[in-house]
Amino acid sequence: MREAQNLVAQGGAAKIKCNKYLILKDRENHIFFDPLLCRARDGSCKALENTTFNDQSSDTMNQNTDDLRIKAINDVASPVEVHGEFPITEQAARTTSQTRQTIHEILEQKDDRVLVVVGPCSIHDPKGAKEYATQLQAMQREFSDDLLIVMRVYFEKPRTTVGWKGLINDPDLDESFQINKGLRLARSLLLDLNDMGVPAGTEFLDVITPQYVADLVSWGAIGARTTESQVHRELASGLSCPVGLKNGTDGNLKIAVDAIGSAMRPHHFLSVTKEAKAAIVSTVGNEDCHIILRGGKSPNYHRAGVEDAVEVLKKAGLPLRLMIDLSHANSRKIPERQSEVGRDVAHQIADGDERIFGVMIEGYFASGRQDVTPDKELTYGQSITDACMGWDDTVVLLHTLADAVRQRRKHR
Repeated sequence: MREAQNLVAQGGAAKIKCNKYLILKDRENHIFFDPLLCRARDGSCKALENTTFNDQSSDTMNQNTDDLRIKAINDVASPVEVHGEFPITEQAARTTSQTRQTIHEILEQKDDRVLVVVGPCSIHDPKGAKEYATQLQAMQREFSDDLLIVMRVYFEKPRTTVGWKGLINDPDLDESFQINKGLRLARSLLLDLNDMGVPAGTEFLDVITPQYVADLVSWGAIGARTTESQVHRELASGLSCPVGLKNGTDGNLKIAVDAIGSAMRPHHFLSVTKEAKAAIVSTVGNEDCHIILRGGKSPNYHRAGVEDAVEVLKKAGLPLRLMIDLSHANSRKIPERQSEVGRDVAHQIADGDERIFGVMIEGYFASGRQDVTPDKELTYGQSITDACMGWDDTVVLLHTLADAVRQRRKHR
């Protein structure tokens, strides 16, 4: 492409009329394609008079191989631009840094509290999310001796097929895909939560989005659909926060264990800088990676499932520390069953199991879920993705978990 542009600038190429691209032919009849110079799309492309295609050049034009299925490429705000609009505050930095350190100490068994990542399946309403965080603050204070509570703040949704992909991808819930708006909303919300003293946990789906929000995330997750992906293992190795990696959707534990082993090591991969320049990222590895049991073809939250996971971790030479997801396949996505699963896990903790250091809960104000329907107002505080347990049940479960931690201390 650059060679073609130089030829035009030097008067050494002729412009040839085309329907899609500007075709450049030099004095030796070499053909060049340059879509960036083309003006045919708006009807303003005018070829030089008396210039025609021969059969050979026409055949060459029809062999274009690039961007054939790309509808449009639009500019995105750079991370440094979004950071400039929503700069991290001293309080937000303190919340994030201290929570990361505390999670590290829990993983190292220097802090005997249980980490609880709790909140909506996904964030679709920043106002509702902030109100939920306000409610969660009271729980933080009440259970501070026994639980470390981190709010689940998921902006991106991996889909089995298709569907709403989250606040960043489609913040207006109307398939307008205002990603620039979504990135700003995500960072703004994270900033507000951390300023309140409510730490945030989120799932990471790509290697670019973290540049916009990762400095405000205390705990990260790599989901069941992406744990086996090399790029996500590389990403986890460079994230500044502790990262949980889920077992596969079929329940495969080795996928997650292999991912942890990989993420603990250095990697080199492609991403972007804060200035949005393509770059090679070199990581040092993340020592604060752990497995999340989320079930598969069958649940794996029970004692037998925990023992199976511990055996796989032991064989891999990894720390015997695990988190249990009370939702997804462990509850068969039935929100009411999260309470049942949570009670079972609490019994294991109360019986002295030190290997269970954390749980995940999908909860919101209203139980269940709802669909986004045009011209129909959404129910406030109810999930639009996976069904969540309601607030009252969540509070009861937090009490149960806190009591289990106190019981576990008696076994020492």
